[in-house]
Amino acid sequence: MRALNKLTTTRIKNSSPGKYSDGGGLWLHLRPDGGGQWFLRVTVHGRRREMGLGRFDSKGEFGVSLKEAREKAAKWRAVARQGKDPIKVREKQKREAAKADHTLDTIAQEAFEARKAELRDDGKAGRWFTPLKLYVLPKLGNVPVEDIDQRDVKNALAPIWHEKADTAQKALNRLRITLRYAAAMGLDVDMQATEKARELLGKTRHVIQNIPSMPWQEVPAFYETLNKGTIAHLALRLLILTNLRSKPIRFCRLDQIDGDVWTVPAENMKALKGNEADFRVPLSKEALNVIEQAKPLARDGFLFPSQRRGVTSDATMSRLMERRELEFRPHGFRSSFRTWCAEATDAPEQVAETALAHVTGSKVERAYRRTDFLEQRRVLMERWADHVTGGSGEVVRMVR
Repeated sequence: MRALNKLTTTRIKNSSPGKYSDGGGLWLHLRPDGGGQWFLRVTVHGRRREMGLGRFDSKGEFGVSLKEAREKAAKWRAVARQGKDPIKVREKQKREAAKADHTLDTIAQEAFEARKAELRDDGKAGRWFTPLKLYVLPKLGNVPVEDIDQRDVKNALAPIWHEKADTAQKALNRLRITLRYAAAMGLDVDMQATEKARELLGKTRHVIQNIPSMPWQEVPAFYETLNKGTIAHLALRLLILTNLRSKPIRFCRLDQIDGDVWTVPAENMKALKGNEADFRVPLSKEALNVIEQAKPLARDGFLFPSQRRGVTSDATMSRLMERRELEFRPHGFRSSFRTWCAEATDAPEQVAETALAHVTGSKVERAYRRTDFLEQRRVLMERWADHVTGGSGEVVRMVR
């Protein structure tokens, strides 16, 4: 057997540039600049293989020491004695280690971070990531993203494919975005895994249902019952009169109201980042009356505070309607208003849609249209308030 451990630290320090053998195939190549490289020569199936073991630093601050080089050499010589190519074995180990770092959980988190700029409030509400977090990552989170195929996706989503179809579709969409992100990283992923999984899952039996809305003809009778002057009653009245979602109502502050115009901050509106803008709401006389009734209940500037701290709960108005055994929900009053506009008025579509804070027209059209139809909406909202409070109910004719 060839002699081992022929080098010493002192000898290395005193050696001139060149190649020096430590025995057993371990070599040190010293360069003129004082640095160097350890390498191992082995023979596998009659073919000589030469693999690097790390750099050598004459100052001893960085690189692989003599002792560490001998340990590495012993490890890879043992692999060669088994008839395996140590270079290929090491490359395989590196690939497996990289896979461990590229699990679906890790890549999904990175994809979410990259997408935050497009999401409302940087995605803090969690709605983008939640479908993955609840229904995909518990089953596939630790799986290397390169190993995920359509069968994995199908098995993860099958339990909710029919029962929670909307959520399942969102989870599938988020997963597709994650795989696309992984591909952009240079990882070898199956970009068709989600579409193939959709075929395996089949067509969903779930029928998407819209939020139940009260017929506009019945709104006045319901509005009249909200007469106790409580936070829940007043908040629901203001929601009906303004056609806003619940968040702007709950977070309404007195300093946002100037005369008969309420400017709702962009962060309280439903909008994607980059598309946000404060939204002006023309307040009818009835809406201003509701606000006056709510002022004595205000706390910390909020018109509708909770009993303890912060603002009233998102469920406050919904529970009121549930306790009355109504199938309708607060959000449905937006649909009640829109149907009233279509059936009982000749309000232009753009005015009616703007009253709901909906985006209308193409991107180019919106760039040239510099109005929020405030004056037209002021007339429309006064007429809506008249209907809600049991007014004449005459068909509204608006001047275009």
